[in-house]
Amino acid sequence: MNKKRSQENQDRQARLAAIQAQQRASERKRNALVFGGIGAVILAVIIAVTLVIVNQVQVNREREAAAAQPIEGIEKYPDVTFNHVESAVEYEQLPPVGGDHSPVWTNCGVYTEPVPDENSVHSMEHGAVWLMYNPDIGQEDIDQLTSLVGTRSHVLLSPYPGLDTPIAASAWGLQLKVDSADDPRLGTFLDKYIQGEQTREPGATCSGGITPAGQAS
Repeated sequence: MNKKRSQENQDRQARLAAIQAQQRASERKRNALVFGGIGAVILAVIIAVTLVIVNQVQVNREREAAAAQPIEGIEKYPDVTFNHVESAVEYEQLPPVGGDHSPVWTNCGVYTEPVPDENSVHSMEHGAVWLMYNPDIGQEDIDQLTSLVGTRSHVLLSPYPGLDTPIAASAWGLQLKVDSADDPRLGTFLDKYIQGEQTREPGATCSGGITPAGQAS
């Protein structure tokens, strides 16, 4: 009798051990699947981030290479004056590319109404690029110009009534006129001349000046 009971105990222990072994195997399999899935997700994220970084590096290199080359269509005005004056100024070039200007600059930003020439010329002295458009261009082009400005500092964007071309970009002593907001030269102009070598006062701010009444920069 004792022998039979002992055998039954051994059988139960053997069955229990087999069940426990099976449970441990199933748990290891589940863990492998879970951690394998997490690893695959992490690997996918790493690959995606790496591709974004590599792509951005390539884009930056292409932009730098384009900005290092002369930009077709630029007009240069090397002898503009730069006195601070309190009165209105009649500029030889319209829109202006430099010249005498107000002691106070226009704060850089995106404007939906015209901004004063005299203050905005001072912004260009600080290294700003002034993007202007004829108010008659379509909203799609205006939206594209706004997107082009993005988070860039030292950029003014505003309508310019009477502009003899759809879009113009001015930096100190330099100007580019184009027919469409998708002209790639505009982006290159910004890359090259925002606080570029033409800047008369490198490092000067483009905030802390004036924001024309009724507008938000």
